[in-house]
Amino acid sequence: MGVVTYELEVASPVPPAKLFKAFVLDSDNLIQKVIPKAISNVEILEGDGRPGTVRKSLSRKASSQFKYSKHKIEAIDKKNLKFSHSVIEGDMLMNVIEKITYYIKFQQSPDGGCICKESSNYHTIGDFKLNKDQLKAGKEKALGMFKAVEAYLLANPDAC
Repeated sequence: MGVVTYELEVASPVPPAKLFKAFVLDSDNLIQKVIPKAISNVEILEGDGRPGTVRKSLSRKASSQFKYSKHKIEAIDKKNLKFSHSVIEGDMLMNVIEKITYYIKFQQSPDGGCICKESSNYHTIGDFKLNKDQLKAGKEKALGMFKAVEAYLLANPDAC
């Protein structure tokens, strides 16, 4: 097993506490509302939203490469606006990745907005090597979701 780490940093005009609430605390409902064509259902399989909780997400698009995924919440730090979760099962693991763990931190930027820092650890099975195109495609999808939620929050200042 190997571990491949990928870093991503995104700036946003939305304050960090608001983004944290949207992406971490309200994500099950908000993502389905903001991107209804992408996610059809989010179901809690175990837990109550705290660390250890396992959720299953279903894709709405029949043409989507990823039809479902199970995520486990690893940690939630409301005070420091940090969150980590792992994809532990699903199509996106392609039978060559054991799990993907995401570490996300929302920080105040000097202009009053937010800097979102994400570190992703891909735990591969055997000697499988991830290529840059596979990593880039996953990050582009995540960035698209981030920008959609950001646009929703900017257009709906009372949301979250």
